Amino acid sequence: MSLSPCLSALRETDRDRYLACLLSPEDKREDLAALYAFNAELARIRDLVREPLPGEVRMQWWRDLLEGNAHGESQSNPVAAGLLAAIETHRLPGSALVELIETRIFDLYDDPIENRGALEAYAGHTASALIQLSSLVLDPSAAASHAETAGHAGVAQTIAGLLMLMPHHSRRGQLYLPLDILAATGLDRETFLEGKDKARIGAAIEAFAGLGREHLAKARSAGKVTPSLFPAYLPVTIAGPVLEKAVRIKAGLFDSPLQFSQLRRQFRMAVCLMRGRF
Repeated sequence: MSLSPCLSALRETDRDRYLACLLSPEDKREDLAALYAFNAELARIRDLVREPLPGEVRMQWWRDLLEGNAHGESQSNPVAAGLLAAIETHRLPGSALVELIETRIFDLYDDPIENRGALEAYAGHTASALIQLSSLVLDPSAAASHAETAGHAGVAQTIAGLLMLMPHHSRRGQLYLPLDILAATGLDRETFLEGKDKARIGAAIEAFAGLGREHLAKARSAGKVTPSLFPAYLPVTIAGPVLEKAVRIKAGLFDSPLQFSQLRRQFRMAVCLMRGRF
């Protein structure tokens, strides 16, 4: 199968959302891929730079693009071109995309997340916003009525993703687990990253995953997602098994990856799509 530039980029940078695109309506696939590839470009900047300032320069390039101050080479960037086309076709709110960029600047630094509210705000402007933007691509008339579902689903998805990446983040001294959860288990940022107190670290991880499961339950209880919008929630279908495994193995996630095989993830997405439940 010949892939478009955005789908090809997404396959390399965000396999779960790539799989979700393949299960989405064909006439919406390219615009969804552009949105997801844009998000993936922002998410990987931290891994491409050694210092925050060059990362902020890359972020500013995308902000300039969205604010109409694009650099001369922007149209030669397939993700940028695809994103602009999706924005124009579906009248996507540029403010939400700019806010996503602003929120992602946090990733460039090692600052702690103070509390659960700050984490939920981070997830709201990233994963939740991406679900809402994808919903506007799929069915704009139904998107607004599912804002609560998107909000909670995005938090659950974010926590699952952060748990999967926790070993990688910890190695570079970065921690997304909120300080109030750490404090409740008798830890602080330094003692968690030190990695010696496995029992308390495990308790903190269990509480963090529990917060994700709480939001996932709220997303599910907010009402069944309209079939036309369900492809926007396909990446969320992976969150449940990841959160459950994190609760089970706790600090063992540093030794045993939380991510399931691609075949299992793809199968789960397909089954959830048929059932209309994540």
